[in-house]
Amino acid sequence: MTITITAFERSPDGGRGLARDTRVRWALEEAGQPYEVRLVSFQAMKEPAHLALHPFGQIPTYEEGALALFETGAIVFHIATHHAGLLPEDANARARAVTWIFAALNTVEPPILELGTGKMLEGKKPWTKERLPLLEDRIRDRLKQLSARLVDAEWLDGGFSAGDLMMVSVLLRLKSSGLLDEYANLAAYVARGEARPAYQRAFAAQLAINKPRAG
Repeated sequence: MTITITAFERSPDGGRGLARDTRVRWALEEAGQPYEVRLVSFQAMKEPAHLALHPFGQIPTYEEGALALFETGAIVFHIATHHAGLLPEDANARARAVTWIFAALNTVEPPILELGTGKMLEGKKPWTKERLPLLEDRIRDRLKQLSARLVDAEWLDGGFSAGDLMMVSVLLRLKSSGLLDEYANLAAYVARGEARPAYQRAFAAQLAINKPRAG
């Protein structure tokens, strides 16, 4: 059965790999699974056809036969559990890898997203100047903890897993802020993720959609 995912017709990040379809593309590339992409506009995302797939009108979605999924964590978990390459064979190691998926999305990403919202949507509010340093410190708390756990290991728990895929994807949002550079082992960890051939293919595919159009 053909796998079809949805992605922004024109991504707000201009193709820098921050849109969440990149995470799903990366997982499919790691698993060696071919897929098709259906591009949707911001208007189409709010229309009934797309809302039937994603009730919150976002991307990505995942379709495979009669199965339709939304939420990147759920999609990546599905891919990882149905195809080799993203979860270890040992049951305990698999459980730990899944734990890191949840940690990336539930513990590390929320303050990062809050900082992004503060800069983009609340940048002109009177409280922003005082609030942003507090948000940055909240992120530093998480980065310090993650850095202490990773130490000088290549990946979070043995070999590369879906947990690393999700954690790297989350940390990539910090590259432009400079916060990641304060933790050399985390910066190197993210760079290792970006260097993986599967990530490079996913990134290139997302970027190709967003290249300036002629005429």
